[in-house]
Amino acid sequence: MVLQKIAIRRFGLLDEVPGEGLHGGGFSSGFNRRREQLAHATNWSSHRSLNQRRSIQFARPRISKTLPVATHLDRRNNLSLDSLNFFLADVRDGLGPYLAIYLLAVHQWDPASIGLVMTIAGIAALITQTPAGALVDSTRRKRAIIVIAALLVTGCCLVLPFVTSFSLVALTQALSAVAASIFAPAISAITLGITGPRAFTRRTGRNETFNHAGNACAALLAGLFAYLFGPVAVFYLMAAMAIASVIAVSFVSPEAIDHDLARGLNPGGAGHGTQPSGLSVLLKNKPLLMFAVCCALFHLANAAMLPLVSQKLAQANLQMATPLTSACIVAAQLVMVPVALLCGAKADVWGRKPLLLAGFLILPLRGVLYVWSDDPYWLVAVQLLDGVGAGIFGALFPVVVKDLTLGTGHFNVSLGALSTAFGLGAALSNGLAGFVVQAAGYSAAFLTLAVVAAAALILLWLAVPETLQCSSAQADTPQGALRSSSCP
Repeated sequence: MVLQKIAIRRFGLLDEVPGEGLHGGGFSSGFNRRREQLAHATNWSSHRSLNQRRSIQFARPRISKTLPVATHLDRRNNLSLDSLNFFLADVRDGLGPYLAIYLLAVHQWDPASIGLVMTIAGIAALITQTPAGALVDSTRRKRAIIVIAALLVTGCCLVLPFVTSFSLVALTQALSAVAASIFAPAISAITLGITGPRAFTRRTGRNETFNHAGNACAALLAGLFAYLFGPVAVFYLMAAMAIASVIAVSFVSPEAIDHDLARGLNPGGAGHGTQPSGLSVLLKNKPLLMFAVCCALFHLANAAMLPLVSQKLAQANLQMATPLTSACIVAAQLVMVPVALLCGAKADVWGRKPLLLAGFLILPLRGVLYVWSDDPYWLVAVQLLDGVGAGIFGALFPVVVKDLTLGTGHFNVSLGALSTAFGLGAALSNGLAGFVVQAAGYSAAFLTLAVVAAAALILLWLAVPETLQCSSAQADTPQGALRSSSCP
């Protein structure tokens, strides 16, 4: 231990990994790499003479100079990522229902045209998720593409109040959806590139915490501004949040991002800095494919539940339907804040799978509970469980993908591909639910979604292994030697 401390002072090992410190609040993964360097330094010292070791012992310590700088960088990167996730929260999800209200109330569009515009935007987002992940994997200008995407979203929001034709509105929404597909993989890549694999879980939980807090705040502000200034105010609010995200990402230190780590290459391995393995490795990765199916089934069951609840609320009390639906959204986002924090803190201790199983279990439970009563307050109370299930899924989704792709160099394209899978499930969800409601009523629709959710739960339990030990094992394997049959 003494020799390790001496080696720190003599060789200034804290300088080896820029932007990482021992007290970085989640950015301490560089310390693990320094331990490996310390081992080599200690071995070197054991072969030196006594006089040489004494000269090392009394060398001027460098730790006092480098540690405050590293700690300051870590604090700045932490705050920058917090702000980035907060301001991009509503920008990532798009205008959604706000656009529908605006087009209906201001321009008197018919529901079919509104639905078609939103469908075009959804298809554009689906198509570009995987290419967006591939772009993030390949580029070293990750901050720049976030800035470009945020400015494109800003431009679309500012133009929208001045266009009325169907083609121009559809074009702005498609462009906005394409730009927004960049944000999730880019944020995950920057996070992984700064923290490394070992601290990624806790930092991702913190990312999701600020994301949900931003969603709740944006929903409250959107409701207030729409009430005071009309529906068009929501567009300016989103543009302002996009500009704020540009400012936030500009404060992330570019030197702190390891771009090999950011795409999922092994930290410090023999293949670090070389070309990543082929995409065929991902197709042979059975746990990753099974997890993709689980994600698609989860969102096939989940996406339609809130719209169905809103319809039942409208049937019970038309005047209170909108305020209660808004309350559902805001309250669920607030529930997700502590859930995301818990997942980030405990997923490396309890494992990913127990938490994921708990989140997936909530979904069929919600579907069954909705059938028990039509009371509006009962429906709102049950909807709060969405904050638990969706909060767990959001915090652990990028972590599991990281575990299953570590060493391939294709973390972000895998993230995009799985996002496409669950986006497809979400797109089909409302159609499935609407068909069942038309044929057999709301109770049958909720029970059908509960059955789909139960299938996702069983598949996750049986086909997807615990990935915590997978992440640790892959860190020690050669580049590209990803085991596809099982993680443990």
